[in-house]
Amino acid sequence: MANHDYIIANQGFPAFRADLNGVLQAVVSNNSSASEPSTKYAYQMWYETDTNKWYMRNADNDAWIQLALFNQTNDTVNFIDSSSTVVGIATSATNTVLTLANGSVAINPAGFVSVGGAATQAGEIRFLEDTDNGTNYIALRAGTLSGNVTLTLPTADGSTGQFLKTDGSGNLAFETVTSSGGDVTLNGTQTLTNKTLTAPKIGTSILDTNGNELAKLTATSSAVNEFTIANSASSSAPKLSATGNDTNIDLEIQAKGNGHLTIMGDTNAGAIQLNCESNSHGQQIKSQPHSAQVTNTMLMPAGADSTLVSLVSADTLTNKTLTSPKINENVAVTSTATELNKLDGATVTTAEINLSDLATLGTTASSKIFTADANNLTKVSGAVLNVEDTLSDGSTIAWNVINSPVAKVTLGGNRTFSAPSGSTPASGQFVSLLLIQDGTGGRTITWNAVYEFALDTAPTLTATANLGDIFTFRYNGAKWLEVGRNLALTLS
Repeated sequence: MANHDYIIANQGFPAFRADLNGVLQAVVSNNSSASEPSTKYAYQMWYETDTNKWYMRNADNDAWIQLALFNQTNDTVNFIDSSSTVVGIATSATNTVLTLANGSVAINPAGFVSVGGAATQAGEIRFLEDTDNGTNYIALRAGTLSGNVTLTLPTADGSTGQFLKTDGSGNLAFETVTSSGGDVTLNGTQTLTNKTLTAPKIGTSILDTNGNELAKLTATSSAVNEFTIANSASSSAPKLSATGNDTNIDLEIQAKGNGHLTIMGDTNAGAIQLNCESNSHGQQIKSQPHSAQVTNTMLMPAGADSTLVSLVSADTLTNKTLTSPKINENVAVTSTATELNKLDGATVTTAEINLSDLATLGTTASSKIFTADANNLTKVSGAVLNVEDTLSDGSTIAWNVINSPVAKVTLGGNRTFSAPSGSTPASGQFVSLLLIQDGTGGRTITWNAVYEFALDTAPTLTATANLGDIFTFRYNGAKWLEVGRNLALTLS
């Protein structure tokens, strides 16, 4: 960086060479210096190093004309006089390379502006907003093209509400919006088919095809929860779910006035299924079928949290009043409390009905089935009958001695008798079993160890076909003790 007066005086050789080198340095650096040259010439160039301004001396050699302002940090230049004609500017800089302050660019007579693309981005022109408003812009960028595309602007500015339309050949023209052309307008009524609305905002209602309200919507400020509707594939149900930012969210359905929520039936009665937390099991609440012709109201029980009792469930009822209950036959009535029941006219206070109460019952009831006297003698009017049940024959034979205390079975082969079952045998219970040989005969029995015989020796069955052996056992709380047997009985 140097200035020079460009005057080489007569001088010796070393001084002459130094003076000449100073001239050349001033020339190649555009007289660059923080201060103007001391000797000035018309049309002389000067680069002011402290301001990065580039000047040219005027023709009268009485003033400097600023040509440009350089940004040495970003390697850019702003030309000051916009009326200057610049021919052939080229640069390899990646940032802004040309800025005209408060000016315009004119391309004459028939040139064009080419905005080149790069390996990862197409060419782009940006129109910045007023600097008083900010630094935002609108950009026009080329897409992926198969050939050159030229868009020719219309010759007039069009009318209010018109839109810009192409004829398919790149010629643009302003057109008036009409519904007949299939365009969607703000105030028009059109049908959209196969259109995807991304995050649409719907007003306060959705109308049907007649213009009537189909659904109404209300907005909640700062809403974070909503419901989601999902369709499904074949053999699966669509879903309405409560969703949102919160963890535990109810899904509320509200009827109007005295209205109610109706679950319609189709080929089956209407039903609501309540699933377990893993959605692997479910229980249904279902209405009676049409054939029952029932329309009624069921009230949920009052009180604290509880569990409903069903026809088939095994439940314990506490402090419940059964009005005129009917107990089926073959049903055991047991007690775990201090009192089984109180009968009219009875004075019981323990888990048993006293004989005196039975005596009262026997003397006052019109039909005396049970009677008792002061000697603890209970009489039964009529026979007591245990119906003989037929057990299922198989390699192992099961015997429920509670349901079938008197039983028989025809042996179709050598069999094993399992331990008696039933809930629950009690000490002192007697049972009877008839074993019948089939038409082949010679069948044997292997007894479970719970059956006890004299001398710990199991009996040998009659081998003759179609004959029977009958055994009687008494339970002692641990084993079934044989108390009698009759063998080789002819049964018919």
